[in-house]
Amino acid sequence: MIKQVVKISLNEATPQTFVEGNLVIPDNSIGLVIFAHGSDSSKKSARNQLVSQKLNENGIGTLLFDLLTEEEQESDIRLEKIISNVLGGKFNKFNIALLTNRLSIATKWVIDFLKNSNLKLAFFASSTGAAAALTCATKFDINSIIIRSGRTDLINAGLSQLDSPCLFIIGGKEKTIIKINKKTIKQLRNSVEKDLLIVPNASHLFEEEGAMETVANISAEWLKKHFRRPVNTMP
Repeated sequence: MIKQVVKISLNEATPQTFVEGNLVIPDNSIGLVIFAHGSDSSKKSARNQLVSQKLNENGIGTLLFDLLTEEEQESDIRLEKIISNVLGGKFNKFNIALLTNRLSIATKWVIDFLKNSNLKLAFFASSTGAAAALTCATKFDINSIIIRSGRTDLINAGLSQLDSPCLFIIGGKEKTIIKINKKTIKQLRNSVEKDLLIVPNASHLFEEEGAMETVANISAEWLKKHFRRPVNTMP
């Protein structure tokens, strides 16, 4: 098993600027999932770690990392405290172009790290990270994408170009997000498979008892099915 902390440089000219991640690749892995956390989440989140652990137990590698640097996260925290007095203040966590660029850098890093293996890649994204994942997936060979409570309304364009299978998981209490994701699914005209799963009585953060475990189990089964599916085979 590979289990290590990795540093992903954001700029070759300034290698001291990086994001840190936790990489776990079990023996005989069938694929690797890159997590794209959204607003108000991080690689330290108990929810993300729960899903990552479940995937690892099922022979799936994971990369948990933050799309924002520590300085950018701290900047958002400071701005949030004074936002009522700021006109035009913009949070980094809602800058989809920035998040997409960071996810692209991490994906390129993973591809290079895995260049001597045949592991397929997938994304597990949440909140604003969902917009970044769906956009980024048009640029790489991504086996499948899982979206939890995704802010897919923040995507400007490109959904029609995406052909990766997509699973949308939403809490039953999130009426607005359900509506947003249903609209996104209709726009995924070229996706070979797109499913919507609603977890009854769950909220945005899936903090209810057993809710996040349900997400983890569903995700593991979805990824095992798609990682093991032969290339170019329709569902």
